[in-house]
Amino acid sequence: MQEELIRFTADEIDAGQTVRDVLQKRYGVSRRLLIRAKFKGTITRNGVLVFVNEKLQAGDEVAVMVEEETEETVAPEEMPLCIRYEDDDLLVIAKPAGLVVHPTGNHPSGTLANGVIAYWKKRGEARRFRAVNRLDKDTSGLMIVAKNQWAHEQFSRMQQERTLQRFYQAIAEGIVASDAGTIDSPIGLAENSFITRQTRPDGQSAVTHYRVLARGEGMTLLELKLETGRTHQIRVHMQSVGHPLAGDDLYLGGREHIGRQALHAARLSFVHPRSNEPMEFAEPLPADMQQLLRTFFPERPAGS
Repeated sequence: MQEELIRFTADEIDAGQTVRDVLQKRYGVSRRLLIRAKFKGTITRNGVLVFVNEKLQAGDEVAVMVEEETEETVAPEEMPLCIRYEDDDLLVIAKPAGLVVHPTGNHPSGTLANGVIAYWKKRGEARRFRAVNRLDKDTSGLMIVAKNQWAHEQFSRMQQERTLQRFYQAIAEGIVASDAGTIDSPIGLAENSFITRQTRPDGQSAVTHYRVLARGEGMTLLELKLETGRTHQIRVHMQSVGHPLAGDDLYLGGREHIGRQALHAARLSFVHPRSNEPMEFAEPLPADMQQLLRTFFPERPAGS
């Protein structure tokens, strides 16, 4: 069975260009995906098979079809999913804290990937699990899952071009003095650790922008925007400036008031890769972080 990845009608800009050039340059089809379509799918012009080096005329209708993907190796496990949006290209899911995104040696099952594969299988869809933005096990909030290879490639491009906007809310220990700022410190593995990260000159470039939303009794509520996507980036950066996240005992945060790092992926915005429509999603803080606000931010306006 085949599924449609791309369908477009050539316009004056496309006229005189080859099918390959238009697919790659205008629609972001990678060489790898083009090869897959050529040998495990079909590329047609006006309903007839076409070679990718043939030139287009205005009004030509081109369709790229590919064979359904081989069965995902992740075992399906039904679980409740908080799906905030879905179409043929993507899922937007609100992940609860405590849920691992993809199977690992320590978490071989019961992950978000297992649940999404079960959801697709129940609908008769054979797809691979492609998380666009990964969240740590104990970070809650919004995630994008691409439903096909082309969509995943488009989101990867957005991440490289920094047009996929990701905003987090976090509750940090202590009072952050500046109303806004940028932490620009490379991040790498800590000495003698395979898990813990630290800021270090020989690490990978990492940039986090922040602004203060509210100051409470020994805690600060922050909004943070990622410019890069290093492992544990927000957690490491906030510890590096003396304000570890509440509950983040891996990075010196205390667990007296919350049992996990107080970090939540609150907003996502991007231009849809197929429709070119701007999209934005927001997810309210979960109950444990709301409770932390009630405890340490008594003067914070309701609903803010």
